[in-house]
Amino acid sequence: MVVSRLLASLSPSRLRAPSHAPLVLLHRLLSSYAADASSSTSSAAEDYLVSRCGLTQAQALKVAAKLSHLRSQAKPEAVLAFIDSTLGIPATDIARVVVFDPTFLCADVEKSLARRVAELRDLGLSRDEIARLVTLAPQLLPEQIPPQQSRVLACRARPDLVKDAVKRVEELGFKRGSVMFRRALTFVAYMDKELIARKMQLLQNLGFSKADALAVVRKQPFILGLSEQKVRGNVDFLMKDVGLEVSYIVRRPVLLMYSIERRLLPRHCLLKALREKGLLKDERDFYTTASMSEKIFAEKFVHPFKNLVPGLTDDYASKCLGKATGGIRQPED
Repeated sequence: MVVSRLLASLSPSRLRAPSHAPLVLLHRLLSSYAADASSSTSSAAEDYLVSRCGLTQAQALKVAAKLSHLRSQAKPEAVLAFIDSTLGIPATDIARVVVFDPTFLCADVEKSLARRVAELRDLGLSRDEIARLVTLAPQLLPEQIPPQQSRVLACRARPDLVKDAVKRVEELGFKRGSVMFRRALTFVAYMDKELIARKMQLLQNLGFSKADALAVVRKQPFILGLSEQKVRGNVDFLMKDVGLEVSYIVRRPVLLMYSIERRLLPRHCLLKALREKGLLKDERDFYTTASMSEKIFAEKFVHPFKNLVPGLTDDYASKCLGKATGGIRQPED
């Protein structure tokens, strides 16, 4: 098609024009072809977003432009396969994630997504909890945008929304320019303002003062993305079963993010059993033992005592799987 158009432009009648005319026509034809190719690529991207990601035609039209640099479906397919197999995010939420952050489909699975999911799992978050965080703030998983590029994108996006987001993060007490400010901005700023207020009120209802609640969020802004059931369950377990004070939790808010079933409860039960049998000479700090990696905790408190306490290893393993509770009430996670 391009060749025929080019030959037509070079017909004898056209050659009677000034000598530079064919070059001008050639430039126009090639520009037109490039535009056609770009339009075709955009159309293919729109079709992919609708058929594979569940976007509406209107949504796909807006999103496709941000993915025009992709030359194949390999990377988006890898991302979609990962979040489906690893997190089980339903199709409706995948569409929401892509609309919210189209560049999510451009993330590197091994270097970015898998590593960050592993980090969140190390905190004790369950698969469902991580999936929920991703649907709330998909920018948590891919590598952070460099500051220079972030500013450029902000100027292209809605300046009024960016300004409002910055203001809301500052109202929570984050200092502009700090590492925690940038972390909070990528998460808190895109949450509904009323939702943030409800989460802050929840902490106050559970015994935290307003200052305590702000301190918790400043140290661990991701807590605002946890479900009410998760926050209530962790606070209830830490204060009633473990006997921790609010001030202790405020200084170590990551305890609110750990899984009760797979981390806090099994370790609490095991250490309690060892103390009752006189096998631990000193009282261990709860946060220190809770924050250890599973490998280090097992090396320190499971393997050395497995021959002294029959069934210790199996009992600990079963508790990590959410089974027996050893007589201690097991809150819902």
